[in-house]
Amino acid sequence: MRDLHFPGRSTVHSINGMCATSQPLAAEAAISILRAGGNAVDAAIAASAVLCVVEPYNTGIGGDCFALLSKGGSGDIIGLNGSGRAPKALALDKLKAAGGSLSLNSVHSVTVPGAVDAWARLISDHGTMELGRVFEPAIRLAEEGFAVAPRIALEWRFLEGHLAHDADAVAQYTRDGKAPKAGDKFHLPVLAKTLRLIGEKGRNAFYEGALAQDMVTKLNSLGGFHTLEEFGETACGYVTPIRTSYRGREICEIPPNGQGITALVMLNILSRVGLDGLDPHGAVRFHYEMEAARLAYDLRDRYVADPSFGDVPVDWLLSEKLADELAARIDPDRRIDDLSTLRDPLNRDTVYLTVVDKDRNAVSFINSLFFGFGSGILAPGSGVMFQNRGSGFVMEEGHPNCVAGGKRPLHTIIPAMMVENGRATMPFGVMGGAYQAVGHAHVISNMLDYGMDVQQALDSPRAFPGAEALDVERGLSTEAREGLVARGHAIKDAVMPHGGGQAIFIDHQRGTLIGGSDPRKDGAAVGY
Repeated sequence: MRDLHFPGRSTVHSINGMCATSQPLAAEAAISILRAGGNAVDAAIAASAVLCVVEPYNTGIGGDCFALLSKGGSGDIIGLNGSGRAPKALALDKLKAAGGSLSLNSVHSVTVPGAVDAWARLISDHGTMELGRVFEPAIRLAEEGFAVAPRIALEWRFLEGHLAHDADAVAQYTRDGKAPKAGDKFHLPVLAKTLRLIGEKGRNAFYEGALAQDMVTKLNSLGGFHTLEEFGETACGYVTPIRTSYRGREICEIPPNGQGITALVMLNILSRVGLDGLDPHGAVRFHYEMEAARLAYDLRDRYVADPSFGDVPVDWLLSEKLADELAARIDPDRRIDDLSTLRDPLNRDTVYLTVVDKDRNAVSFINSLFFGFGSGILAPGSGVMFQNRGSGFVMEEGHPNCVAGGKRPLHTIIPAMMVENGRATMPFGVMGGAYQAVGHAHVISNMLDYGMDVQQALDSPRAFPGAEALDVERGLSTEAREGLVARGHAIKDAVMPHGGGQAIFIDHQRGTLIGGSDPRKDGAAVGY
């Protein structure tokens, strides 16, 4: 039971449908689509499009997306990989010869956007409305303006310098070089026109013709190898979700090139350690979780890559034998000393949302530009801000995730779905770049090991094994921190909260929905 003396946010309950997002305007848009007769897929795309407008540093039509879908609550989960590829002409030797890099602002970090193609495919195959109809709320907000929310204003201000190198980005996403303040009204008229055109003419309006030419021209002007042909060839793909079992439930993730397998490896380790009976906010629980994370991320950084460019040993990574070996390495009283440092310790943000409709279609959906405002490179005629997913590659010859033409980088964004007794029971996700896999394991453990509801599981304090120390949120007690230090962990305060998250629990027996939305964001769970 929730402690009524310290209630925090309450769970949200409804019968007909629910959406949980990181921004109330997006949740409202999704519910409006459900009320108008749309299904969960229609509502998810509507919410994602709104977030591209009102939370533009975290997501955009110049980014990528992934989705998990349960039709009618079935445990037979559909996965969609909507991640784009590097230009075919991009190669390690070319980058090195030109003195280039995959830095956050580099044009070579820009992969071809996959989100719009994935949206169109989902709507075509599983939706009930036209793309133009579900874009209506986003177009209205972009044209008429929206009030900037507090958390969004805070991060927008932090990113002023990231935008400063591109005059087109400064022109459309600042006011005289300054980010808008909380409560300011902001308009995105160029993006509104682009969304309207895609809504009217479909996916090809983005990947071919004037919009594509605008994007390619901007990228080529900065030395990018992108071509119109590659934009036109962009195609998302259905994938079979990977799964593991934790306390009698199956947890489903998108397979590589995403990092979802990292969360599953963590859960496999923790299932052998046994967290039940421990203080959920105590040093021992967090020691086990952080050690499991360090072991799982070490494997991620060595093996996870685009499977179309080489074998990714998924079966071995999820095997019981490996889980036994990894769990045996954890000393309850001492940190493991001989593990490598994470390749990508930064907790970059994104947007995660989930929708469940009256027919119990359930969507777990994530869309991102990677770093805030992606590469900070904007195509002026289309208003498209480009992601910098290519910085997820490594520049190490022979590494499975080494940069190469036509290849997809390791992706941090991961939607998830919990299944019990053959039924989808909870679409969920946790934002925050590299943190996301830890977040998935943390939320699932909070619920299944400690009996927390979805909101409590999201509220609970978090930690992450950063490059030099555990990045610990200030909600963790002094006693817990001291216990972690005694076990050999260095501790530092997290500069920003670790991501955010959303979840909707489907109570099939009672016919109700129970939603939660992370207070680390401006978001909301809304039902009807």
